[in-house]
Amino acid sequence: MIRKTLIAVATAALATVSVNAATPTAKLGMAKARSIALKAAPGRVQKSEYEKEGGGWRYSFDIRQGNRIHEIGVDAHTGKIVEDKFEALGAKD
Repeated sequence: MIRKTLIAVATAALATVSVNAATPTAKLGMAKARSIALKAAPGRVQKSEYEKEGGGWRYSFDIRQGNRIHEIGVDAHTGKIVEDKFEALGAKD
């Protein structure tokens, strides 16, 4: 019984490592990326996420500006803006 428990714990630990290994640590933190995004598109952040898109990792911010959403993508390694587009309120990504 102890052996089965140890195997289950070890398997769970390896699965966690695999998931974490797929998400690399960004050189740029969320707070700095948010600052960059808000400088480019002043407003209130509605949604933010760290995601892999277009072969690279980035932070994505949906910033409310009146009756529209300004989506800003910030490269997680360079801090450069990689996406800058507008969406209507309630539009699905």
